[in-house]
Formats: sequence, C-alpha cells, structure tokens
Amino acid sequence: MNRIDPPPSASDAVARLDTLAGKFQQAKDELARTVIGQDEIVEQVLVTLLAGGHALLVGLPGLAKTRLVKAAGTVLGLDTSRVQFTPDLVPSDILGAEILENTQDGSRQFRFVEGPVFSQLLMADEINRASPRTQSALLEAMQERQVTAAGTPRGLPRPFHVLATQNPIEQDGTYPLPEAQLDRFLMQLDIDFPSQDDERTMLMMTTGAGDHVPALVTSAQDLIEVQGLLRHMPLSEDVLDGILTLVRALRPGNGDETLVWGPGPRAGQALIAAAKARAFLHGRSAPLLADVAALAAPALRHRMALGFAARRQGVTVEGLIADAAAAL
Repeated sequence: MNRIDPPPSASDAVARLDTLAGKFQQAKDELARTVIGQDEIVEQVLVTLLAGGHALLVGLPGLAKTRLVKAAGTVLGLDTSRVQFTPDLVPSDILGAEILENTQDGSRQFRFVEGPVFSQLLMADEINRASPRTQSALLEAMQERQVTAAGTPRGLPRPFHVLATQNPIEQDGTYPLPEAQLDRFLMQLDIDFPSQDDERTMLMMTTGAGDHVPALVTSAQDLIEVQGLLRHMPLSEDVLDGILTLVRALRPGNGDETLVWGPGPRAGQALIAAAKARAFLHGRSAPLLADVAALAAPALRHRMALGFAARRQGVTVEGLIADAAAAL
C-alpha cells in the first residue's frame, strides 16, 4: 500500500499546493501541445497519475495513445518502460527472473534481473493481447505496488503507475481483461477522433520539421508530494453523499436486470481521489460535485456490464452513467 505521510499544517498545505498547481498546469499545457486535440484525455491522464492510480487508454490505432504515454513520462520526469504485449509473453518477461552466474571466487549463485515493471511509469501496450496468466502478473503490482518474483516479495519504485492501451475493435488473438484487473484501473479513457481543425493542425505538425518535442516540466518527487497532499484535501459531505448515491445507483438489484454487475467500493475510492486531483488541476482547494460528474464516465464505465435484455433494448453503459451523473 502507499505510505501516508503525516498531515501538513493547513496553511503550508495550501501554499505548497498553489505552487505545485502551477507546475502541473504547465505540464498539462506541454502535453496538450504534444498530443493535439485530446485536451480532455490529457487532463484525465494527469488526474489519474495525481490520484495515484492506473489508466486504461482505449482507442483505435493512430489516435496517439503511445505518444501520449511517452510524453507523460518525459514531461513528468518519470522513469518509463514499455512492454509490447503479445500472446507469447510470459510473466517473467514483465516481472524479471533469476539467472545463474559465476562469481569472482569461482562459485555460482542466482541473481535477480529486474523486468520492465520495475519503473515509475509502465506502458502496457495492447495489454489485451497477452494471455490471462501474463495479465495476472500485473495484478499484484497494480494493487500492492510490489511483485512476488522467484518466491520473494519485491517492492516497486515510488511512484508506480501503469498506463495500458487497448484497441476496441480488433479482437482476433486477444484475451478480454478480467473484471478483477479492470477494477484496478482508476479510469478507462476512451479516445475518439480529433475535430477537423485539430486534425489539420496535427497533420501539419507531425509531417513537417516542427514536430513538438515534449520538455521536462516536473519531477517524480513533485508527483509524490502532490499525491500526499491530496490525501489531506478536505471532502464535503455533499460530495461524499453524491459519490455514494452515484455508485449505488449503478449496481444491479431490486429485480432490475439491466446490469449484470456494477461498481463496488473501489469505484467510490477512485472517484474521491480523482475528484480531488481534478480540483487541484483547476486551482481549487476542495472538489465539487461538478468534478464527480465530469469523471463519472471514465471512473465507472469499466466497472459495469449490461444484461442481454438491456443490450437488446439499446441501453448503453454511457447512457446509464450520464443519467445518474445528471441527478447529482
């Protein structure tokens, strides 16, 4: 689990958050200049990282998912590694393995070689192409910030975040992510096509000599500090009640067969952490119900499943979330 630092004084916390807010606003602007036309997705990626979570980026090929993740690592000063998931990938390819080597005195001993999971930002590209056995290797890392490799628990760097990508239409040779793993993602970010003007700008920028190269703006230590301060950000009873109402309204029950399963308590935790992070990015000292409504879809869409009858009637998860969020 993440270590919770002792609470700072209220005045010190506010002053420090104001200083850091400027840095992360610069980081947001830098990412927006690198990935044209995806300002909302850029903000949601930053919200995920500031909240201490992981994100699943879902979009068609060519919508800058990989570019965004690489740029986020550069701008935030995070040690980044990338794994291209394939059906023949095995857990040791991610976690690492022990190798037998000769020492200077002529003896032989095992040495553990760390895998790419030992980084501050892990890009899991096309995560649904790996087998369930390999996907499950990430579960402990995503939840506990440690892995058990060669029979020994090994802590991961701090901070540790997974940004995974997935193609929503190409399903040949893929394995659906299990519900337990989906629930470990703080948010699922669905990336759509940019507007015509944004696409024009992007085409000109990326095919000429002036393609924007992201610059370092903040550091891993800044990110860790914000994550600690946000844990002490106040949460009003109205916002807490709104989150509870929203999450509980999207669970199956009462004879309603619309949903097969819905968001559990971890979804409420995700919404609280994400709402605080969004408030920070917008220069506020406490989250509002507007923050909850803005983040309801990315925080909940991957934690719900429709029943057959509902799908046949044209009901959508997005529609259910929008209706519930509108009632806040």
